[in-house]
Amino acid sequence: MSDDKIKVFTISDMPFSPSGVGTQTKYVCEALLETGKFKIVSFGGAIKHQKYDPIKTQEYEDDWIVYPVDGYGNQEMVRSLLRQEKPDILWFMTDPRFWGWLWEMENEIRPLMPMVYYHVWDNKPYPMYNKMFYESNDRIAAISKVTDDIVKNVAPTVKSCYLPHAVNTDIFKPLEDEEKKDEFKKSSFGDFYDPNKVIFFWNNRNARRKQSGSLIFWFKKFLDKVGHDKATLVMHTEVKDEHGQDLQRIIDFLGMKDGQVLFSQKKVPPEDLAKMYQVADCTVNISDAEGFGLATLESLATGTPIIVTMTGGLQEQVTNGEDWFGIGIEPASKAIIGSQEIPWIQEDRLNEDDVVDALEKMYNYSKEEREQIGQRGREHVMKNYNFTDFKQKWVDYMLQIHEEEGSWENRKKIQRWTLEEV
Repeated sequence: MSDDKIKVFTISDMPFSPSGVGTQTKYVCEALLETGKFKIVSFGGAIKHQKYDPIKTQEYEDDWIVYPVDGYGNQEMVRSLLRQEKPDILWFMTDPRFWGWLWEMENEIRPLMPMVYYHVWDNKPYPMYNKMFYESNDRIAAISKVTDDIVKNVAPTVKSCYLPHAVNTDIFKPLEDEEKKDEFKKSSFGDFYDPNKVIFFWNNRNARRKQSGSLIFWFKKFLDKVGHDKATLVMHTEVKDEHGQDLQRIIDFLGMKDGQVLFSQKKVPPEDLAKMYQVADCTVNISDAEGFGLATLESLATGTPIIVTMTGGLQEQVTNGEDWFGIGIEPASKAIIGSQEIPWIQEDRLNEDDVVDALEKMYNYSKEEREQIGQRGREHVMKNYNFTDFKQKWVDYMLQIHEEEGSWENRKKIQRWTLEEV
């Protein structure tokens, strides 16, 4: 190293983007930088960039340099950065299907530094086809209990740990001032403002697995039962995302033009997003697969209860095994789907009536009952997913990895092969 700081090379979504991967990358980087013991160089990808000049933050200056890249970069770009920066640790995050090209370089990277993978995986059956990928890392941190169990069973020889997502509970917190809540509703809802309506909130990418179209159809059936003037669904998403459905056409087809469903498409800072959760009565996520589900964790942190599919990381958010912090809906079917890259994975599909019943149950709770459920949810977040523990765990983890694994001149020797008598 050129100085006493540990240099970490991160590859992930652009850490200044609003995606869940981008947000968590930013949190991890900031946790390390706040100690004064680390420097970071990042490849920020997964979005379309206007320009590709290196980015420095005012707070961290030369200690954190972000290089915008297409996709997540490529082998030659990685080789160039390794030669130029000589990082001590390579840290990367998201679905394994994006990292085959990086693991192909394992024999070039791991003799110089450890590879640390922050792993996202949605569901069983155990993906045995990922075994060679998992074994190409020195350490794997799992975002959910489901992911942690999968890694430990698929590749038990790899050192792994459970290190779930977290949210900043100083930003995502309850807003107890009812007048401020009402003012925000008035400014947000305009002509559709009604203080007596129950507000359901949906904050997701408009993509197939998120079931955005299904939710609109099923929300109409719910309104047909309770009254179209009794509740509103606010969807914070891109209405015409190329990976999803044309949500506006669905609304038009169903004749829901009186504020039953409202769209919020503008990207907003965390403080404004927190307000959306604060004025909502419930946040909904009915994805058929969800690695963790950051939006529902943010919702619980603000004291707003949730309705979720009992899949992936959503399961551990809605209940701790004893108490419930909303309504968890068991899948009506568990379809095995796949592709050439992913031979099998389970999709947890919900039944229309089960979702409508859950919406109606949440609607029929009194305001006080919803607040009590939400308060227990915030306590659950503060105990198990709080920001302070998240940051300290990542700092301790990376310091431990650097001490035990070494880098460059003092790199611990690795051996991926064995000799067996046939």
